[in-house]
Amino acid sequence: MTLKLAPVLSRAWDEQDSYTLDGYRRHDGYTALRKALTEMTPDEVITEVKDSGLRGRGGGGFATGVKWSFIPQGDGKPHYFVVNADESEPGTCKDIPFMLANPHELIEGIVIGAYAIRSEQAFIYVRGEVTHVVRRLLAAVREAYAAGFLGKDILGSGFDLELVVHVGAGAYICGEETALLDSLEGRRGQPRNRPPFPAVEGLYASPTVVNNVESVASVPSIIRRGKDWFRTFGSEKSAGFGFFSLSGHVVRPGQYEVGLGVTLRELLDLAGGIRHGHRLKFWTPGGSSTPLFTEDHLDVPLDFENVQAAGSILGTRALQVFDETTCVVRAVLRWTEFYAHESCGKCTPCREGTYWLVQAYRRLEAGQGSEAELEKLLDICDNINGRAFCALGDGAVSPIVSSIKYFRDEYLEHLRHGCCPFDPARTTVWAPALTGAY
Repeated sequence: MTLKLAPVLSRAWDEQDSYTLDGYRRHDGYTALRKALTEMTPDEVITEVKDSGLRGRGGGGFATGVKWSFIPQGDGKPHYFVVNADESEPGTCKDIPFMLANPHELIEGIVIGAYAIRSEQAFIYVRGEVTHVVRRLLAAVREAYAAGFLGKDILGSGFDLELVVHVGAGAYICGEETALLDSLEGRRGQPRNRPPFPAVEGLYASPTVVNNVESVASVPSIIRRGKDWFRTFGSEKSAGFGFFSLSGHVVRPGQYEVGLGVTLRELLDLAGGIRHGHRLKFWTPGGSSTPLFTEDHLDVPLDFENVQAAGSILGTRALQVFDETTCVVRAVLRWTEFYAHESCGKCTPCREGTYWLVQAYRRLEAGQGSEAELEKLLDICDNINGRAFCALGDGAVSPIVSSIKYFRDEYLEHLRHGCCPFDPARTTVWAPALTGAY
């Protein structure tokens, strides 16, 4: 059976005015908000989202409704609802096009989520580089205020919510939720000690929910159509739909919204396969911070449990696809340089470790040294993994360890020839045999 798309969040992307209030309301926009505010209590909203099985779409996969239920009630403190729109990991490219095409679905999800946790102040933390997205968000927020979906006494319910679009200064580390909160408070974005967790002491030392864009945007359809409908997509433990971002050496790169549990083989069929005349070599299931997969993993169901069982992480479902013309050493070097540059420097394992990873990688990519360099590289990774202050260190070593596991011969080929075997200046280019459907 041919895999079919499940356009829910992307259902109106082919319409020129999908980003406007009128365009959104043509597709039942803000009907879920009215239902939540007039027919459901905050606790009932949390229960509905919890029972739907919605898990965080920002990479962590933590249950969204459970996270909301952690917010203490009756504590006398203000509660804050924060959307993490600081998308910046290499290969990850779903939240920005979504906000550009359909910002009102995000706003509706924010109002419902804020109502559920009894918050009267919400923030969207968005990257400063994406000026076009910032402008579109600001325009959508103005429309929502004018229509009575934000501000005082929303839809006559007595519920108030103020929403601020906060523009970040362009640091990858601010995608980590506690670093984001520090940045939102006006300080340098660096991860905090935990505990206490944001649900107890988050923004301004008050209970705070931090959710990814896609997680929040999935809430209106759950409230509108019900938890059982949402569970018709995906698998038992990884329910629902989501964006799979295909980039790299595919015929039709782009966003593919389907149920969780799809395989790369099925997605490649939708995307027209690997570019003509070439074959799949390696790919990332969840962005550059996840362990690599190879053609042997074409049929791994892309949900949280199966990807983890196969040795990687579903992450943000950013599928970067590389064919046999790509040098895996050079590709991983580029990612490693990114993580070294974006390390906030707060902890020694990440600050020092990523620097030395780059130095070792540059020698290896140039074909310098001996096989002992590989062991040194793995030793540095071992001293970073699980010892860094936040997940940046773990993400930096994931593609390194996995690439050596699957492509050790290619690393050794660099050392044997004293240069990159994929260097076009060479008279012959090393090309190991590849098998498989793509």
